[in-house]
Amino acid sequence: MKQQKKSLTIMSIVGTRPEIIRLSRVLPKLDEYFHHIMVYTRQSYDYELSDIFFEELELRRPDYFLDVKSDSLGGQIARIIEQSEAVLKKEMPDALLVLGDTNSCLSAVIAKRMHIPIFHMEAGNRSFDWDVPEEVNRRIVDHISDFNLCYTEHARRYLIREGLHPKTIFVTGSPYAEILAYYNSAISGNTVLTDLNLIPGGYFLVSVHREENIEKPDRIRELFASLGSLADAYKKPVLLSVHPRTQKKLASLGSLHPLIHCHKPFGFLEFARLEKNAFCVISDSGTIQEESAIAGFPAVQVRVSTERPEAFDAGSIIVTGFHKDALNDAIKMATGEFQEHRVIPADYRDVNVSEKVVKIILGHTAIRKYHKL
Repeated sequence: MKQQKKSLTIMSIVGTRPEIIRLSRVLPKLDEYFHHIMVYTRQSYDYELSDIFFEELELRRPDYFLDVKSDSLGGQIARIIEQSEAVLKKEMPDALLVLGDTNSCLSAVIAKRMHIPIFHMEAGNRSFDWDVPEEVNRRIVDHISDFNLCYTEHARRYLIREGLHPKTIFVTGSPYAEILAYYNSAISGNTVLTDLNLIPGGYFLVSVHREENIEKPDRIRELFASLGSLADAYKKPVLLSVHPRTQKKLASLGSLHPLIHCHKPFGFLEFARLEKNAFCVISDSGTIQEESAIAGFPAVQVRVSTERPEAFDAGSIIVTGFHKDALNDAIKMATGEFQEHRVIPADYRDVNVSEKVVKIILGHTAIRKYHKL
């Protein structure tokens, strides 16, 4: 039977592994409901950081691959906007979907100038910390988007307080519970523990890559000194997933503690399996709150600010600095009373976020196209 041509065209633009993971259940549904054009900016330009995730998550190949590699921030942003413009002009979609706060999301700037409706998923997050580069991006994209799809009530209230109209703001919930449920069998069957000779509860898992942490020499030195102290205190290996930004800084630190084991970035299934079985996860990721709350593993976020306060409201995450005493105290609490009384924030529990997101996009895109609102 010949497949009926889709009436509406949507373009999605992604550039990094968190975007690919968070959209992993949405992208197939866009294929189902729309003529869907997927654009991959390759912002990370590293196979382990992004490309492998399309294969691992069983996602189809993007329709366009951009080349935005640059030696400067301004150069990368310019290339993202310039190359996104070329694709948008060629395809002229009825809507654009972006997620989060990466430089790739700034493709929305040119879409706005072209009067293409923009749907922004993961909207409204606020750290109120201008040392965080993503804080700038997310505020820009929120305020030029036609529709903002927030994960939480906190995020919705932030946007309303900033003057955005309530009828353009939707709370969809976090997509991570749906993602975890979908890939649960593959995660459980992953062999990374055996491959690395690890036992459940017998190691720390560390992922630190944020610019505001890695680019400050005093901060990264203090972090690795603290990790060495943890290794001594707990006699457990510290498995460090090394982002390219972190790798560049390791040489300046000299020799690391013998129990600190550096590893190239893991795939999604490997990392989710490692998180679930770690004694404690130490991360500066912006998504660790969702992951730890939903998957149920103890975690400490090493940052001075966060854009997900709902995790604090539920008592499901601890944020601390890098000093060894503060980090050690946080780990004791995370693996003790926090783990015993863990609560999943209400906005993290939805397992049908992808359907919700696609229906919002479908309804409002159709109205705009056919009624010219």
